[in-house]
Amino acid sequence: MNAPHPPKVAGIDSTVPAPAHTVAPAPAAPGASSVPAPNAPGALLQDRLAGWVSDLTTLHELTERLARTHTLSEALQEFLQAGAALVGARRGLVVLEPGDGLGPDTTIGLGLARADLGHIETVPRSAMSYGRILDGLPGGDGEIAQPDLLAEDGLDPRHREVAARLGYAACYALPLSTDDAGRLGAAVWLYDEPTEPSERQRHLVGLYVRCATEHLARLVEVERTRACMATMAEELLPSRLPRVAGVRLAARHRTGPRGGGDWYDALPLPDAALGLAVGSVTGSGPSAIAAMGRLRASLRAYAVMEGEDPVAVLSDLELLLRLTEPARSATALFAYCEPALRKITLAGAGHCPPLLIGERRTEYVETSVSAPLGMLACWEAPSVELSAESGETVLLYTDGLLHRTGDPTDRAFARLHAAAAGVPKALRGDPGAVADHVLRTVLPEGLDEADSDEDVVLLAAHFE
Repeated sequence: MNAPHPPKVAGIDSTVPAPAHTVAPAPAAPGASSVPAPNAPGALLQDRLAGWVSDLTTLHELTERLARTHTLSEALQEFLQAGAALVGARRGLVVLEPGDGLGPDTTIGLGLARADLGHIETVPRSAMSYGRILDGLPGGDGEIAQPDLLAEDGLDPRHREVAARLGYAACYALPLSTDDAGRLGAAVWLYDEPTEPSERQRHLVGLYVRCATEHLARLVEVERTRACMATMAEELLPSRLPRVAGVRLAARHRTGPRGGGDWYDALPLPDAALGLAVGSVTGSGPSAIAAMGRLRASLRAYAVMEGEDPVAVLSDLELLLRLTEPARSATALFAYCEPALRKITLAGAGHCPPLLIGERRTEYVETSVSAPLGMLACWEAPSVELSAESGETVLLYTDGLLHRTGDPTDRAFARLHAAAAGVPKALRGDPGAVADHVLRTVLPEGLDEADSDEDVVLLAAHFE
């Protein structure tokens, strides 16, 4: 039998029924007396204690495995598997639907394909055990056991049809709730044959669910915080990129779970010019996101006033940062583009050099070495001019792209260069495809989507 329990399972209630897996008595030797040995009660007690120890060990192992999960989806899968082992089921599902209505709402299955979950969702909610639990219907305030679904007289016809199609004949459901978080959802385990968990199985799964729900409640809060931070960051970035004759734009942004200060911008300027900017504010969390928003808004104002001089734009930005947030530093790169001439004038403050990608060349733009904003009493660095050929793409990015590789800086730059040089010819005319290829190549196997303290920004400008 499998089972788990939270860290606070040092003792088991003495009223727990005797374990089902007691040791069978040894066969009596030929000719031995059939009279019970005087120490038979002691042997029974030892057997019972051994069963309790076994159950506690299983509960501890399962809760330890659950505690090692760091994302909500991982925890829900582990929870379903452990619960299925405890109640002797093969399949199940958990419906996450916090009672406060703040989400996240999701349904995850064990041994059930997405289509199977879709069939289950076609059953009227009030006819399902999880629906009665989530909606607070009569009988939904505790466990719900249905040991023989197809034999129930009042079973909803659609439920009967779905159960027959999916091949389950019984189910056992438990609410997921805590004193602090309230109702989180409901878990249902499905049996292939008519049956129900034993009294001891119910006790053990109840202990496990009590601990697991506390862990799930914490991960729900983490998920909410992450979603809130991501929303804040996205709202402070451009909702869409401008359309300017002669150039096409694409941007990719990946933020960490705590939210970071990487940003980008693209804005039309007078005389059919275009301003491009990327930057990164030190720190993470709400303060870094707020500082990023203020810095981006200020740069837009300076770019409109004196965008043709990128050095002046960054100098004004440095002065603002030093006066308003003296304890914070930032890197930034601003480029003044004239699409009709395919001419770019740019300046950087402690930022990574842009990458020029074309059929005949893939090279870094040599920008002068300069300190980040806020690091010196007065910042200034010369600007750099370059001309892009027709069909070439200028790629601006933040250093999070390099840091996420885990490689030393020189090796990370070499990896980025190789990824840009390897963009297939068929994709070079699409700035979004170029950015996607670079992102997936530099950060393969889902590293671009994985949790990280490093934000990533790519801004690609393709010149016609």
